[in-house]
Amino acid sequence: MHRHMETERWPRPGSLRRRLGRTATTLSLLSAVACTSGQTPASVAGVGSGAGKADEVSVATWNMCGVRQWSCEKTGSPKEKFQQLLKLIDDSDVHVLLLQEVCSEDLVSSARSLGPQWHSAFEPYAEVDAAGRRSPVDCTGQGRGQAGFGLLAGSALTDVELIPSEQPTVGLHRGILCARVPAQGLRVCNAHLSLRESDAEHPEWDFRDDQLSSLVAAASTDAGTVFGGDFNSPPPVGDRNTSAWIWPSETYTTYHECDQKGGSRSGRATLKDGTKIDYLFTQLPRTACKVVDTKASDHRPLVMRVSRPEDTAGVSTAR
Repeated sequence: MHRHMETERWPRPGSLRRRLGRTATTLSLLSAVACTSGQTPASVAGVGSGAGKADEVSVATWNMCGVRQWSCEKTGSPKEKFQQLLKLIDDSDVHVLLLQEVCSEDLVSSARSLGPQWHSAFEPYAEVDAAGRRSPVDCTGQGRGQAGFGLLAGSALTDVELIPSEQPTVGLHRGILCARVPAQGLRVCNAHLSLRESDAEHPEWDFRDDQLSSLVAAASTDAGTVFGGDFNSPPPVGDRNTSAWIWPSETYTTYHECDQKGGSRSGRATLKDGTKIDYLFTQLPRTACKVVDTKASDHRPLVMRVSRPEDTAGVSTAR
């Protein structure tokens, strides 16, 4: 059975922020709607992630490019995108998916098609104008609902919560959505970060540093957390990378990224223009990482397999 539930509500943060020498108060926190129906040896990064062992679990992140009016008209139909989801689940034994640019009704429909054990949680994007009015972003196409980001899991999701994060004063609000997956012993957090110059009123402001800090802080409350998503940012490497400063140091020290090899902070391209902007981080031991080619989006799915926390090893989950 699929049921509707609301994410945990958080108060609106009222802190002041400084941007390039200027201070302003930032509006934040999306309105919430949800529907549910340690370091690894460098050699494991890049290993294919087929069927895992009983004490392992695979998590994927994928920007589906499902909002057709956002230059996604030629990236596949909803049916083709669902087929890619199904292929990810079957070929890579994926138990949990972090999804961005997905339509609410497509997500609910996918969960129903996968079976009664599959559950989803969804958070809509919102356009905010100069007066602070919020408008949802509707997906084009009949009956596809609103545009947003969400979670899809082959078992129940609990403690679904929207994490407070700084958002543009005028412009598109994305966000961070976390939930527990008790059957897998995991907590997962899906983040879709703002683009640079995304604040129409203050284009010189960059929100990604505060958003990443909020994400890492949320992850730090549970050592069994896997977090990631579309960060709209390259890794903190290279002399010409003008946005390396946005990254908290903990992301590559306390945590390790799916495609991280040893001390390297680079990784394979996840966007079809040849850049990496999609990530999965965890403190759990990583046993495999894979970037999956697809014709159903301009982003490639990223799949990470990790060892489950010890107290859940051997838990049987219907899939």
